[in-house]
Amino acid sequence: MAGILDKFRLDGKVAWVTGASYGLGLAYAKAFAEAGAKKIVFNDINQELVDRGLAEYKKAGIDAYGAVCDVTNEEQVNAFVKTVEEKFGGVDILVNNAGIIKRIPMTEMTKQQWDQVINVDLTGPFLCSKAVLPGMIAKKAGKIINACSMMSELGRETVSAYAAAKGGLKMLTKNVCSEYGQYNIQCNAIGPGYIATPQTAALREKQADGSMAPFDRFIRSKTPAQRWGETEDLQGLAVFLASPASDFINGQVVYIDGGILAYIGQDPSQLDESKFQEVTGVEDVNVVDK
Repeated sequence: MAGILDKFRLDGKVAWVTGASYGLGLAYAKAFAEAGAKKIVFNDINQELVDRGLAEYKKAGIDAYGAVCDVTNEEQVNAFVKTVEEKFGGVDILVNNAGIIKRIPMTEMTKQQWDQVINVDLTGPFLCSKAVLPGMIAKKAGKIINACSMMSELGRETVSAYAAAKGGLKMLTKNVCSEYGQYNIQCNAIGPGYIATPQTAALREKQADGSMAPFDRFIRSKTPAQRWGETEDLQGLAVFLASPASDFINGQVVYIDGGILAYIGQDPSQLDESKFQEVTGVEDVNVVDK
């Protein structure tokens, strides 16, 4: 008789993680491989990134398939999915990980800049989900995981397009659930909090006098856990949402934020720095760079 941990296995599954040449996408894919996925497939915007990803997977002992595919180009997305169907039998798990952010005040943002963020962060997940849904319907099984954000719930200065896209992605998650749950397809989302990355390292560097960086202090004061997240904090949820263990969970956004969304915060000057956990971070510019 199968045990409870067997429900978290991904044996025999084909997992497609968009933009997974590095960063969180790579971390999700590695977790899926460790959980037994038979094939990891990924795409990225150019061959240089794809080659970088292939080298990382090879180093980790993972036989992955990667190809150039722009998630905003429906023809390329459809061709990628067709190739995966022909080579590996179709996509069982889709993670809409690819994303961008532009920090520009709304009154200074051009329509072209707005369109680029919306196209990558919202239209891309729509096109990729649309492409894999027919195959999932035919199998009467499938998992779609969207990369939402705390900006799916909160606003912040200079990120109007990003927040609009991530808010829209939250509702797309719910709508895929509403339309296709009857086919045993689950669509959920992960909403990361502030994750330590090389891109945010400067925000955590000690000041010349040895004191904390102001933004680091601000984030810790807003986070009950009083630390930045690490990649490993996200991998378990990704595997859970991709596995049979989550078959009756649908249309949900699960936030991994150390408690930020539940907490009004405290006076940053009252923080006890001696209790803080050091973080190292991994490289990612997709969904965690708020």
